[in-house]
Amino acid sequence: MLLPRERTEIAPGAVHVPDWLNLEQQRRIVEACRGWAVGPVPMRSARLPGGHQMSVQTVCLGWHWQPYKYTRTADDAGGGQVAELPEWMAELGQKAVNAAYQDPVAGLNYSPDTALINYYGDAAAMGMHQDKDEKTSAPVVSLSIGDTCLFRFGNTETHTKPYTDVELVSGDLFVFGGSSRFAYHGVPKTYPGTSHPQCGTKRGRLNITMRVTGME
Repeated sequence: MLLPRERTEIAPGAVHVPDWLNLEQQRRIVEACRGWAVGPVPMRSARLPGGHQMSVQTVCLGWHWQPYKYTRTADDAGGGQVAELPEWMAELGQKAVNAAYQDPVAGLNYSPDTALINYYGDAAAMGMHQDKDEKTSAPVVSLSIGDTCLFRFGNTETHTKPYTDVELVSGDLFVFGGSSRFAYHGVPKTYPGTSHPQCGTKRGRLNITMRVTGME
């Protein structure tokens, strides 16, 4: 008998809530992501200022992220206007903050205006980095669907140790805010073929991260 995975505070303000999304919710999100991936701005692998192309593919809602800024138009991907962040996803973000912090007020006060949808193929990874292009310190909400990944959550001072490794499974929620809002974090690897057969994905991992940009 498998023991239930429990809600865990990985660091102050950083909370892992296993199995938060049910399979129906996961399939609904996957279907929506398939539409966003083809337009109005197509999913692409962003190129860093030094010329390195990321192995993770991204499409954005609300605001377009490119290293290292937000714009309303996808200037590095054809110049199109990004799709709006749907109300149902913003409401899901509020519920996520409530579930992570067990605080209805914190959830009601959370108003995400952008979502980055990242697709990890079998060999994709994400190096240690900070989410610091936003103009606020509101929490980041992260949802995982598809293959399991190794998520590395570190500290706010350096991209090296100390850090904590967490396995994020399809349906898991991870929220980081407060004193952990600007902690370094990354995804060293995914585990191909580990997704739930009914989650809606055929292969790979989808990661939806909602943020509050503070932009107008």
